[in-house]
Amino acid sequence: MSPTKSSADVAVVGLGRVGLPLALSFADRGLSVIGIDNDPARLGALQAGIMPFCETGAKELLDRVHGSGRLTLAEHVADGARARHIVITLGTPSFSHIEIDMRDIRSALDDLLGALTVGHALTLRSTVAPGTTDFVAGYLAKHRGFQIGTDVFVAHAPERIAAGRFLAEIDTLPCIIGGVGARSGEVVAELFEVFDAPIVQTTPVQAELAKIWTNILRYTTFALPNLLMMDCERHGANVFDVIELINRDYPRGGIAQPGMTAGTCLRKDFAFSEERSNAPGMLLAVSRVNESVPLFLLEAVKRRTGSLSGRKVAVLGLAFKADTDDERDSLAHKLVRLLERELADVAVHDPHVNSPTVSLEEALEDAEIVMVATNHSEFCEPATLELIGSRCAANCLIVDPWNCWGAGQVFAYASELAALSSGR
Repeated sequence: MSPTKSSADVAVVGLGRVGLPLALSFADRGLSVIGIDNDPARLGALQAGIMPFCETGAKELLDRVHGSGRLTLAEHVADGARARHIVITLGTPSFSHIEIDMRDIRSALDDLLGALTVGHALTLRSTVAPGTTDFVAGYLAKHRGFQIGTDVFVAHAPERIAAGRFLAEIDTLPCIIGGVGARSGEVVAELFEVFDAPIVQTTPVQAELAKIWTNILRYTTFALPNLLMMDCERHGANVFDVIELINRDYPRGGIAQPGMTAGTCLRKDFAFSEERSNAPGMLLAVSRVNESVPLFLLEAVKRRTGSLSGRKVAVLGLAFKADTDDERDSLAHKLVRLLERELADVAVHDPHVNSPTVSLEEALEDAEIVMVATNHSEFCEPATLELIGSRCAANCLIVDPWNCWGAGQVFAYASELAALSSGR
């Protein structure tokens, strides 16, 4: 087999929220990039210079890259073999919460098999189950006879960047690289050295575990205050007061704030450990706490107001995270569905997402209940609280697990919340 002759430095397979900012960043650093996606609409938008989703600073990045000639777009995974480095950023779903779905990765490997030659480097960037990187290396060795780490190079370089912070964190978060064989880690490091972040070499499985448990830690961390919120409701206590008591001048850690903890990474990634866990059910219990928050809020509202049938409920926010347009696995949708099953008249407003929603004024008009599902910065402005007071029905109940206005009340009536907010 002759060494690969590359027409590009790197190909990024999958131009979603992980892959597209990475591809643009590579191109912005002077690399020749092939961006690959099977969605014609996404490719058409990029060809027109349009970002298909929001990411802080990405539109300016696209504008710089668009006319540079350093980014070409393709629809077929096999086109990635025109580059020496191939970075796979495909979604990594699970069939259920206890079995990993490998089909997308295997499909990409099958598309690439016939085109790979000596010298290619294949990097898994998306979250994968422990052992997946070794599986990929073994798959290439089995079907093509490659010596991994000598002929071709395989590594896991997990993406750990928070939504909305890509351009800042790509240069600051340590880049973990777990290479298979003698030189895979070294070769893949040559690609990621275009960024300023320090590179940390490790084994493939340790890189996989580090990424998975980064998200598991956050998911568990947020489950604790959510469970505390439910406990406080049972005992007639104020969760924000209890959290302040826990955290005040205490030298051994603290507890986070409650909220609608979701998002595709946090809700899914615990499955990569749970599939073969030595403590089956532990992380499922964490998931159950976070998943039960919408129902907890709904039932608590009903205890205060009675039946929701025919009552107008304004839901503020559909995204899973503040100031993003990302609705993937957002619990706000679950909340809306639960309200609709109670025969409530639901009006939804979100200024960021692509899903159609009504204006803030229309959502609040004559609403008897307002539920803050996402803590967008727009919702946390005093003007929004004032608008609630002027537009909503008298004695409107506000549900604010995020403590957007600093009143320290998950459930409060509009006049009470306004008074508490102004007094803090």
